[in-house]
Amino acid sequence: MFIQEIKPKIIKDSRGEKTIFISLKTEKGNFECSAPAGKSTGSHEVVSYNKEGIEKSLELLKEFCKTLKFKNFLIRVFDDLIQLEVLINKFEKKFGKMGGNVKYVLHGVFLKAVAKDNSKELWQFIHDDVYGKESQIKFPMPVGNCIGGGLHSKPINKKRPDFQEFLLIPHEESFAKAITKNIRAYEYAKTILKSRWKNDENAWRTNKSNEEILFILMQLAQKYDLRIGLDIAAVSFFKEKYYDYKNKRLKRDRLDQIDYVIRLIKKYDLFYIEDPLNEEDFSGFKQILNSIQSRNTLIVGDDLTTTNVERLKRAIRSKAINSIIIKPNQIGSLIEVKKVVELCKEKNVKMIFSHRSGETMDNILADYVIGFGGDFIKCGIYGKERLIKYKRIMDIEKSLRM
Repeated sequence: MFIQEIKPKIIKDSRGEKTIFISLKTEKGNFECSAPAGKSTGSHEVVSYNKEGIEKSLELLKEFCKTLKFKNFLIRVFDDLIQLEVLINKFEKKFGKMGGNVKYVLHGVFLKAVAKDNSKELWQFIHDDVYGKESQIKFPMPVGNCIGGGLHSKPINKKRPDFQEFLLIPHEESFAKAITKNIRAYEYAKTILKSRWKNDENAWRTNKSNEEILFILMQLAQKYDLRIGLDIAAVSFFKEKYYDYKNKRLKRDRLDQIDYVIRLIKKYDLFYIEDPLNEEDFSGFKQILNSIQSRNTLIVGDDLTTTNVERLKRAIRSKAINSIIIKPNQIGSLIEVKKVVELCKEKNVKMIFSHRSGETMDNILADYVIGFGGDFIKCGIYGKERLIKYKRIMDIEKSLRM
C-alpha cells in the first residue's frame, strides 16, 4: 500500500465539538476516517488528545503524516498494523503524545485502505484474520438507547433520570427487522412520554424517575416483543462513597446500591445491566452477577473495563462480568482491541461494540462489530450519525444473503 497523500483536519461531531478527521489517498482510492468522543468516560480510558488540547494534537499529527507520505506498507494480515503502531510510538516518544483518538483514526483509515489493497471489505479483512475465511459470519443485535438521563441529558424543570440510558434490545434473525422494531418502539415511547426533546444520543429526554421509565419500557417490551436494559453509569453519580440520586433526592451506600440493582433486575426482568456500580468495585459486580446466575442477564463492564485487556483479565478473575463494552477509541489502538476480542472469545464473554455520545458520519464501527464477531452493537436508535452505522450492517447482511 503506497501512500500518495494523507491529510488530517478538525471537524465537528454530533455534539458540535471538535474531533479529528483524516483523509488518505493510495493508488486504490481515497479513504476517510474520523473519531467519536465520549462525554461519560471512565478514569482508565486513554487520554483522547495531547494535554495541550486537540489543536496541539492536530499540529503533531500533521508532522507525523508528513513522515508517512510516499511510504510503502506491506500489510497482508491484521497484525501487520503493528508497522504503523511502531511508527506512532517512535514519533510520540520524540515529539509528544498525539492522543488515543488520533491513534484510533490513524488505525481506522489505514485499515480501510489496507482492506481495499487486499481486495476485501474491511469487516472481511478483520474477520478472515481473526476467525478464518471459512468461519460463519455473525450479525449483532442492536442495543438501542430509547430514553436518556444522566450526563447525556439536560434536566427538564431541574430534574432528569439518574440512570444514563434506558435500552431496548430485540432478538431477531434479521438485523434489519431488529432495527425496525426498535424504531417503532422508540416512536411509540414518544407518545407515552409526550416528549419532543432529545439528548446527546437522540434518546428521548424526560424528568421521570428511573422506575417510572422502567415501567414504560416494560410496556414497550410487551407491545413489540423486546428485551430491556439499563446503562446505569453509576460512576457519574457516585460521590464520597455514596450513590447520590438527585431525581428522588436520596443516597445509597454500596450494599444498598447492590441490593437495589438486584431488585430492579428481578422486578423488571432486565436482560442487560451496564456499569451498575463504581468503576473500581469488582467485588460488587461479582455479588450482582452471582445473585442472578439463574437468569439470562448480561452484567456489562464499561467504565469498569475501558476496553483494556488488563482490566478485562481482572474482571474475569474476579468473576465480575459476563459481558463487556468495546469502544475502540477508549483504548486508542485497534491492536489492543483485538487482544480484548481474543480474550472474550476464550472466556466466553459477550461483546457489545459501542458508539460514543459525540459521533460522526463514519460507519467504521459497523465493520468492526461484524469483523470482530461482536454479539451486540450499542448505537442509539435514531439520528443520522447512528443510522449510518446501522445501514452499513444492513447492507452487509443483504449482500451476504442474496
